[in-house]
Amino acid sequence: MKKSILKNMLTVTGLLLLLSACGEESNTTPESSNSNGLEKTEIELVGVRDAQISSQQILADKLGYFEEEGLKVKNTLIESGPDIGPMVAGGSAPLSLQTNFMDIILTSSGVDVKIVAPLAQIAGTQAVVAGKDAKIDSPKDLEGKTIGIPSGADVVIALENMAKEYDVDIDKIKVANLAPSDALTALENGNIDAMAAWEPFITKAIASGGKFLFSGTKNELGSNEDVNWMSVHSTLQVTDDYLEDNPNTVKAVIRALKKATDYINENREEAIKTLAPELHLSEEELTEIMNRNVYDMTVDDSFMDGSNGPEVGAYLLSVGNISKIPAKEDYIDLSLLKEVDSALVK
Repeated sequence: MKKSILKNMLTVTGLLLLLSACGEESNTTPESSNSNGLEKTEIELVGVRDAQISSQQILADKLGYFEEEGLKVKNTLIESGPDIGPMVAGGSAPLSLQTNFMDIILTSSGVDVKIVAPLAQIAGTQAVVAGKDAKIDSPKDLEGKTIGIPSGADVVIALENMAKEYDVDIDKIKVANLAPSDALTALENGNIDAMAAWEPFITKAIASGGKFLFSGTKNELGSNEDVNWMSVHSTLQVTDDYLEDNPNTVKAVIRALKKATDYINENREEAIKTLAPELHLSEEELTEIMNRNVYDMTVDDSFMDGSNGPEVGAYLLSVGNISKIPAKEDYIDLSLLKEVDSALVK
């Protein structure tokens, strides 16, 4: 009898231990299934409806990469990239995609925001296109010509570096302050000799008979060569408070964007088919645009020195976009990117 009671007690004890172990597993399972303990599972990511800024954002949504990371993402795509700055400053866009230049401007203005990952080198889409009858065949031919350029446009950096390299008197180049859409119309009508802007306006200008001259990374003005006249990156940035409170959520966003980056580079044609309707472009136009970008989340010298160096700060100061040049550590924090994939931080 005693043996039977002891046997039953041991059986019950074993069951209790088993149930206890299951209970512990049950308590930890939600965290592990919640993609490494996300602080938030429903987020809004603000980007721009263009191939430079938000290609990875759109693909991560359409291909389910955000969902794989346990995120339900509301993708908000605005039409004008500079409008994201006031949204970040006002607190309505704690997670956003824009250029590193915007973060320098925001930080200079006292807004606490950090770049947590680069997304693409987009200097190849900052370019100058000549009109079909402008007769611009060499750098010196730009002297005396009129270029339509939006006030404060970053592409001026490429123009200035081209002028230095070829001893072009930049003071002899006439500038018309025109928004890209207005410059495109003026170029087509022959009212200006060239336009300096970004995509998709560059590809549209070429399609209407314009001649590609040069960009931040490519020179076809009298030669055909790769150049380093400008460096600007699209980036993922997060406000300081959001970054401190939601590191795991931010890492999940980075992982999803990395999957989308790999997809672009490994499946370009399929990526273009997915992106074209979202970006309101034909597949032919988008192919041209995306071929001017380099989709790469690696932090290298091009990112740290080229697009965040003294030349950029000096330019932003000269056009009145900033009052002082902030230190890099004030607007760059790559610690989470390094945790996601240390190989990305050279």
